[in-house]
Amino acid sequence: MWPSPKPRIFLNSNVIFSGMYPSTGAPGVILERFIDGKLTVVISRQVLEEVVSTIKAKLPDAFLGLRRLLMSAPPEIIKDPAPAEVARWAEIVHIKDAGILAAAIAAQPDYLVTGDKHFLGNPNIAQKSGLHIVTPTQLLQLLEKDN
Repeated sequence: MWPSPKPRIFLNSNVIFSGMYPSTGAPGVILERFIDGKLTVVISRQVLEEVVSTIKAKLPDAFLGLRRLLMSAPPEIIKDPAPAEVARWAEIVHIKDAGILAAAIAAQPDYLVTGDKHFLGNPNIAQKSGLHIVTPTQLLQLLEKDN
């Protein structure tokens, strides 16, 4: 059972990017459920910057779709964590990922949804952070269980 009426999820940039193309995979379904108001999506400024940069560089045709998504269904955007918080988590993850992890912890989501093997392959991260870290497919399976 979900801890809140509408699941609050922190999306890593790779999930948003993957949801833009192809939109039929699990990340695309998650974005659709967010647009339909079935999920609350939280991201940090760093995640937003990564998504915009990656889409501009690798999938420029999807940039207008991303812009429409952000305008029509804006996610909750939290500020990036303080350098001391990033440094604290850099002890267990790469410095680039430490900012995402610290932001996700500060956001207190029901789930951190990512395709990043650095987060998924290290059980230490979930244990020390207290986060429930899942893949997009795992999140959808959890959603189906709840219905």
